[in-house]
Parts: sequence; structure tokens; C-alpha cells
Amino acid sequence: MFYHIKELQYDSKPSCPDPVYAKKLQEVLGGQYGEITVMMQYLFQGFNCRAEPKYRDLLLDIGTEEIAHVEMLATLIARLLDNAPVDQQEKAAEDPAVEAILGGMNPQHAIVSGLGAMATDSEGYPWNSKYTIASGNLLADFRANLNAESQGRLQVVRLYEMSDDPGVKDTLSFLIARDKAHQNQWKAAIHELETREQDIVVPTTFPSELEKQAVAYDFYNFSRGEESSTGPWAQGPAPDGRGQFRYVANPPAYGPQAFLMPAPIYIHDTLPMSKM
Repeated sequence: MFYHIKELQYDSKPSCPDPVYAKKLQEVLGGQYGEITVMMQYLFQGFNCRAEPKYRDLLLDIGTEEIAHVEMLATLIARLLDNAPVDQQEKAAEDPAVEAILGGMNPQHAIVSGLGAMATDSEGYPWNSKYTIASGNLLADFRANLNAESQGRLQVVRLYEMSDDPGVKDTLSFLIARDKAHQNQWKAAIHELETREQDIVVPTTFPSELEKQAVAYDFYNFSRGEESSTGPWAQGPAPDGRGQFRYVANPPAYGPQAFLMPAPIYIHDTLPMSKM
């Protein structure tokens, strides 16, 4: 069950309208790493969580906060569209100078959403649930969450640098700080799971004797040079503490040449030379 509190988590008040910037903000609202994505990702991970209650609460607490961030950005976008010269969209087709000034304003903000935010990215592509990850394996999911927060914070920081509006920058500074908090929290949760399960390879429950151990720590060089051989991924102990990396300059082919049986006649593939 959720409650809606009418006050915003943080104010979303631009100093002046800017429909072009509103379009840019759509990326961190409805893009692959936007707030809608992390909101849905964390909530569904939490809804599906079968582990200790503290992990479920962690997911639902942060996921619920992300609902507030969606609300903040939607409000910010709508306010950036207030008093925007949307009627000039028609003139842009006739006057190249006006088109250059508008610089990419999203006409759907006027035509489709009535000067409101949309569940799309900055190019107008609809938000997609395929962006989300909820596997049931918390170590895998928390790593995905850390990546999502890293990419999302990077995009908000870039948008911060693109704006001269003090109100916009103030709002984004709050989101940037919260993304830092979430990155640290997911990292702490990852560390706890790795320590508890005494392994870092997902899934930790698969029996190692069922793996091809001879190749479990090889680094294969498929480049013409050997610069990659100097990295810690190619030599020394592996991070899981259970093997040593081995650099393989010329990786062998472990299998024979691939061969496929001819397709049945009703498939109508190309016939082998022997049948022609």
C-alpha cells in the first residue's frame, strides 16, 4: 500500500520557461536509466524478494523514493513548459531562423501531453519495461541497481552542466546527491552479500565441479597486440580468491569445425551442392 503526500520531496521550480530543456529532461525521466526505470526496477525486485525482510525493505524504501523523483521531474518538466511559445512550432516549418531558436523543442509536449511530462525519453521513445531487471538473485540485481544509479547520475550531471537556470540546477543538485547515496547503499549491500556468501560470481550456488575448471580463469587475447596482458584481469589472483588468472596469447579452438545437417525439403533452404 502506498500513500501520496502532496508536498514534493524537493522543490522543482525553474526560473523561466525552457521547452527545449524540458525535452532534454525527458531522458532522465523516461529513458533507459531514468527515474521511471529505477522506480519500477527496485519496486519489482522488492515485490518479488524472498530473502530476509531487510532486503525487501531496502528495495521498497529506495523504490518508493524513486516515485518521488518521478514526481519531481514531471513537475519540473511541466513548469519548464509553462508559457512556452508552442505556437511557434508551426512557424518553424516556414522560418529557418525560428527553427534554429527552438533548437529541438518536442512538439508532443504541446500536442500529446498538453504541456506535461511524458513516459518517454528525450527522443520521444516510449518507456519500456525491458529496461528493468528483477531476476530474484539479489547479488545480480544489486549490481544492476548500482549500474543504473551510475548511468543515471552521469546523465543528470551532464544535464546540470547544460543548464544556466539556477532553479533547475538546484533541483538537479538534490537528485545528484540522492544518486550518490543510492550508489553507496547498493555498493554496501553488494559487499554484504559477497561477504556472506563467500563468493562474488553469480550465482554463488552453482557447484564449481560442474564447470570446466581448466578454462575458468583464462583471459583470451583476441587482439593483434598484447597490451591487455598487463591488466590485473590477465594475471595474478582472481577476485573470488579461488583461482589464478592465466593469459592466453593464442586461444585455441576447443571444438571441431561446425557442421549442420541439410534442412528437410519442406523448409526450402538452399540445397547442398551434392543434391544439385
